Amino acid sequence: MLQGISEIAAVCVGLIGLIGAATTTGLPMWKVTAFIGENIIVMETRWEGLWMNCYRQANIRMQCKVYDSLLFLPPELQAARGLMCCSVALSGLGLLAALGGMRCISCFQGHVIITDFYNPLLIDAQRRELGEALYIGWVTGAFLFASAMLFLCRRLPSDKGSFDVYHPANLLSYKPRPNKSTLMSAVLQVEGPVCLVSEDATGLIRLQELIKAPSRYSIKIKIRQLPTGSKDARPLLKEMKKGKEFYVIFDCSYQTSADVLKQILSMGMMTEYYHFFFTTLDLFALDLEPYRYSGVNMTGFRLLNIDSPQVASVVERWAMERLQAPSKAETGMMEGMMTTEAALMYDAVYMVAAASQRASQITVSSLQCHRHKPWRFGSRFMNMLKDAQWNGLTGQIIINKTDGLRKEFDLDVISLKEDGLEKTIAGNNRLNKVWKKIGVWNSQTGLNLTENNKDSSTNVTDSMANRTLIVTTILENPYVMYKKSDKPLYGNDRFEGYCLDLLKELSNILGFSYEVKLVSDGKYGAQNDKGEWNGMVRELIDHVADLAVAPLTITYVREKVIDFSKPFMTLGISILYHKPNGTNPGVFSFLNPLSPDIWMYVLLACLGVSCVLFVIARFTPYEWYNPHPCNPDSDVVENNFTLINSVWFGVGALMQQGSELMPKALSTRIVGGIWWFFTLIIISSYTANLAAFLTVERMDSPIDSADDLAKQTKIEYGAVRDGSTMTFFKKSKISTYEKMWAFMSSRKNTALVKNNREGIQRVLTTDYALLMESTSIEYISQRNCNLTQIGGLIDSKGYGVGTPIGSPYRDKVTIAILQLQEEGKLHMMKEKWWRGNGCPEEDSKEASALGVENIGGIFIVLAAGLVLSVFVAIGEFIYKSRKNLDIEEVSVGQCEWHNKY
Repeated sequence: MLQGISEIAAVCVGLIGLIGAATTTGLPMWKVTAFIGENIIVMETRWEGLWMNCYRQANIRMQCKVYDSLLFLPPELQAARGLMCCSVALSGLGLLAALGGMRCISCFQGHVIITDFYNPLLIDAQRRELGEALYIGWVTGAFLFASAMLFLCRRLPSDKGSFDVYHPANLLSYKPRPNKSTLMSAVLQVEGPVCLVSEDATGLIRLQELIKAPSRYSIKIKIRQLPTGSKDARPLLKEMKKGKEFYVIFDCSYQTSADVLKQILSMGMMTEYYHFFFTTLDLFALDLEPYRYSGVNMTGFRLLNIDSPQVASVVERWAMERLQAPSKAETGMMEGMMTTEAALMYDAVYMVAAASQRASQITVSSLQCHRHKPWRFGSRFMNMLKDAQWNGLTGQIIINKTDGLRKEFDLDVISLKEDGLEKTIAGNNRLNKVWKKIGVWNSQTGLNLTENNKDSSTNVTDSMANRTLIVTTILENPYVMYKKSDKPLYGNDRFEGYCLDLLKELSNILGFSYEVKLVSDGKYGAQNDKGEWNGMVRELIDHVADLAVAPLTITYVREKVIDFSKPFMTLGISILYHKPNGTNPGVFSFLNPLSPDIWMYVLLACLGVSCVLFVIARFTPYEWYNPHPCNPDSDVVENNFTLINSVWFGVGALMQQGSELMPKALSTRIVGGIWWFFTLIIISSYTANLAAFLTVERMDSPIDSADDLAKQTKIEYGAVRDGSTMTFFKKSKISTYEKMWAFMSSRKNTALVKNNREGIQRVLTTDYALLMESTSIEYISQRNCNLTQIGGLIDSKGYGVGTPIGSPYRDKVTIAILQLQEEGKLHMMKEKWWRGNGCPEEDSKEASALGVENIGGIFIVLAAGLVLSVFVAIGEFIYKSRKNLDIEEVSVGQCEWHNKY
């Protein structure tokens, strides 16, 4: 039974493992990123898996895309594919093998109960079902199995100390080194892949916790090893330079570190973009004079407490003796500097001497080489060493009595000064001050950084003074333009514009020099289907340029490969289109103040009021009167509000002319008063709008927004190829913008233009709308009265100064831009370059005279009314004449009849 249970459990666990491995292989959720940017409309989440990338925005379904090429994938992803597929296959084979050999018996009692339940020979009273105890037993067994697996798979605690410990019986040895958490804290602060370079294979063992970091943190670590048979590391450095590995950790001795630094300098890698971290504790003692003005970022640890007067005195005596000693081979260290190993040896000898003085009663017997007899006072002497405490060259020395290891010591975290080296000689003490202390690592509390990368007491211009930066830009009015001059111009004098003024202001604040160069391919920077960049972004990635000062939009995809300063200008995407032709008011423009619906409602209201007045006047007794006042007893009464008179009353009130009819009853007066109030509001509103419709020239545009563009295909529209506007529509998940990108991508040869100049020319000459930045539209419309901006802003974004990733200039440029913004200089520069002559205003008189084209319609209405009245009069005459003729004929006939009879 036990064997059956173990077999079923093994199969279940194997099945779960198979399902889990298959699910893990297929799901795209290996990496997940979420962002909300200034330039993004909605939040977007991105998953990256072994087979595909998936995107999902808020309230929008997930969209996935399978990788196009297997060979283009990173090596780690290809390896993961193969390993996961092999894992699924082997798990399936193992599960099938287990199923073929298992006995399929899990529980004897359960088997008996189930067998008896389905036994037809047993009566119902003898049949049983599975009880709760069996379920509890099965669950308990599962917990016990899980507990056993946890005990089997548990990992022994790793070494927590900060020592390379070698302690055989009765031997104490300690060697302080940086703790793994120190390196982890330093590495996790970088913004790119880290390269770990070790001197030998043992370095991988020392830094194993750092190597495991990618499995727990979102960082990438590449492991390399220095050549073992040669000191020439330039081939390795060349590969690192080609691979853009800017964050490097060197785990090697100080002698090797000195050689590597020289070769780094010869390879041109001693720049501000590289960050070198050395694990040797003797880095502070190296001669770094050749790297004074390189600007390289170099960090290390220091155990020697050079700030202590006691240490300064010992180091000074050491230096004097070393300088008097015969010269030795070149080691790369400064002359007379004490190494950490020598300082540790000094402290160890001092502790042994102090313990020997305390142990005066301990005697030392003679030793025999062929006999291994322990010293009977050895244990006592070791305890005295453990009890000893002393402030040595390497700090306070306290020995842990339990394991005999040193505890509670500090390591200074030091960084090379940005402004180069400083050597100070205080009295007779010669100390190396090439490093700046930026933090302390304690064996108990861990890492504590006391300073940021920027020293608050140092002016931000220190690291940029006397430096010449390469600035890439692109020709774009009014940001960068060729300067018009009769004389030939060279260098930076060839250009002018907003960006040149901005660059000049930044140079004045930060104190650097610059050289302006146009981007080689004439593009801003976009990513193709293979993930490669072009334009100014590419030049920053390749470190061809230090800054990109241009109308370069800050976007999410660009932020992944380069850094941006704070925006110096905010804007959005809008539509550039030619101004629509104006239309003069028509002859019937006097009807325009009210819409056709309102005119119809007013007419119906007039007829409705007339009918109501007619009916109410018939009902009320006060509207009936005696037509013969002289005969008060006459039964004949009349009513003035006939249907025709009621209509005439309503029309007269609407035309504000009144009539001879006056309501007498209270009910009819209420109707008349309400109608007069209605006509007052209608006539006032009509009069207020009439002047505008008679004098203003109407501008009819076929499009008013991006939605109008998306709904039609007659007007062609597009953007600059490989620009941020094109990328916005290409990456957008909003249905309207997706539809617009589908239209543009289907007509790439005609819809997309090379630059803004080509697009503006197409807008002027053809029926074309250009999607571009609102600031450029504002500049263009100020100088070309035939162009205008249609609609509002589609998005919101900003222009920023681009720098390579990890550039030390980004934060300094940001501070300078904020300073210019607070001083109002950014606004003044925009007013300088955006303000144009303006479009000429049309000639206007003090009182605009109305012509026939404005009010000619009322003459037509008058003439039509006169003609209509003439025809009506003729009709009335004919009608009355015929009626009189009929009466006369009747009268003549009656006379003849009387005469005859």
